[in-house]
Amino acid sequence: MAEKTNSNMLFANFNQDFSCISVGTRKGYSVTNCDPFGRVYTMNDGARGIVEMLFCTSLIVLVGAADHPQSSPRKLQIINTKRQSMICELLFPSSILSVKLNRKSLVIVLETEIYIYDISNMRLLHVIETTANPEAICALSPNADSSYLAYPSPVPSPSSPLASTNTQPTQPTASSSSPTPSISTPQSGDVLLFSTRSLTVANVIQAHKSPLSFLSINSTGTLLATSSDKGTVIRVWSVPGAEKLYQFRRGTRETRIYSMNFNSVGSLLAVSSAHDTVHIFKLGRRESGEKSGERDPGNGSMSSGASISSPPESVDGTTGGLDGGYEAFIEKKKGGGVGSSLKRKSMQMTKTLTHSMGGYLPNTITEMWEPSRDFAFLRLPTAGARTIVALSGTMPHVMVLSSEGYLYLYNIDLENGGECSLIKQYNLLDSGDLVSGPGEEAD
Repeated sequence: MAEKTNSNMLFANFNQDFSCISVGTRKGYSVTNCDPFGRVYTMNDGARGIVEMLFCTSLIVLVGAADHPQSSPRKLQIINTKRQSMICELLFPSSILSVKLNRKSLVIVLETEIYIYDISNMRLLHVIETTANPEAICALSPNADSSYLAYPSPVPSPSSPLASTNTQPTQPTASSSSPTPSISTPQSGDVLLFSTRSLTVANVIQAHKSPLSFLSINSTGTLLATSSDKGTVIRVWSVPGAEKLYQFRRGTRETRIYSMNFNSVGSLLAVSSAHDTVHIFKLGRRESGEKSGERDPGNGSMSSGASISSPPESVDGTTGGLDGGYEAFIEKKKGGGVGSSLKRKSMQMTKTLTHSMGGYLPNTITEMWEPSRDFAFLRLPTAGARTIVALSGTMPHVMVLSSEGYLYLYNIDLENGGECSLIKQYNLLDSGDLVSGPGEEAD
C-alpha cells in the first residue's frame, strides 16, 4: 500500500530535544514550536528536502529537493535565521540522504559515504566509506561530549581484501560530481559505533541477524536502540560498551519501522511503524530480564566492521577509542587487547548466567521467551501515513508527526501505561502567526 503523504510537504522532523518541528515544503521551510504549539519562523525560498535544526537555536541546515527547479539534493546550506545570513554552502558528489548534528559535530550521510565536520568552523574531519545505505540508516548522539555515530557495519568476506581507505578527507566542492564506488559487501545486522570526538571505532555490536532498519541514540549518548528489517524485536544497548540491556517485542507480524526515539531521561522508548500503531516501551529495572537471559553476552560481542578512513590528524576527544581506524580495531580484536578483555568479561557473565534459568536454555528458546511487551500504545486516526514519534520533555504527551502534514498529541499515563488517548491534532502546513525566529541564537 502506498504511503499517504501531503504533496506540499517534503520533510518533517523534531529537533534534538523534541521542543520544535522543522518542515520542508515545495515552497521553502518553517519551524514550529511544540509547547505551546505555533509556527515561529517561515521562509519561502525554494523547495527543501531536508531541514534540520541545532536544538532550539537559530542555526538550521538545509538541503535542496530532487526534481525541483533551482533546487539540488546535493547542495547543503547552513543558515542563521536570526541574522538572515548564510554561514556556508557545500556541494556533495551525490544526493544528501540525511543530516545529523549536535553542538560539536555535523554528519552528512550519502548513499556510500558519511562526512563528519567540526560544526564550529566547518572543517572536514573525516570521511567514512560505507556499503550502499539508500535508507540513510544512521544515528548521532545529541550529546556533544559523548558523541557517537552509529551506522550499519558490513562484514567483509574473509577471502576478499578490505576496500582501500582514504588517508586524507577530501572536501566536497562544486567540481566533485562522480560518487565514490560503494563497498560491494552485503549489509549485516551489525552496528558500528564511531566516536566523532576521537575519530576512532569505539565498538561493533552484533545487534540483529537480519539487516538493520533503524537506529536511535538517547539524549546522553549512553543508549542505542536497534531494529532489523523484520521490525518485530527492538533491542537497546549500552554505548559504547555494547552490552544488551533490553529486548522488546513490538509485534509478531513483520513491518517496517519508521522511527524510534527515547524520552529526554532515557526511561521510555517510542516506536512507530507501518502498522499504524505506536508502541512505548519502559526501560526500568532489569532483574526480571537478567533472570530470563536478557544479558546475552554473545549479542554484545565485537565483529568485523566497515572500511574507515584514517583520521587526518590527532583530535582531542573521548578516550577509549582505538587509534588507526578499522585496521587497528581488528588487530586489537585478534590480539590480546580489547577483544580479549571483552571475551574474558563475556565468559564471566556466562558463568553468572548459569545460576539463572536463562543460562540453561538454548539461545533460540531464550530469544523467543525473552522480549518484554509494550508499556503503552496508541492507534493513529488514519492508516497508511509515514510517522515520526517522540515523547514530550515538558508534558506527559506522545507526539506523532504524520507524512499527511499533521502533528497528533496523545496523553500518556506515566504510571500505568495502557492505551494513550488522542487529545489534539494540528496542521503543520497552516498554523498560527509568523514571528521573527526560533529561540536562542546559535553559539
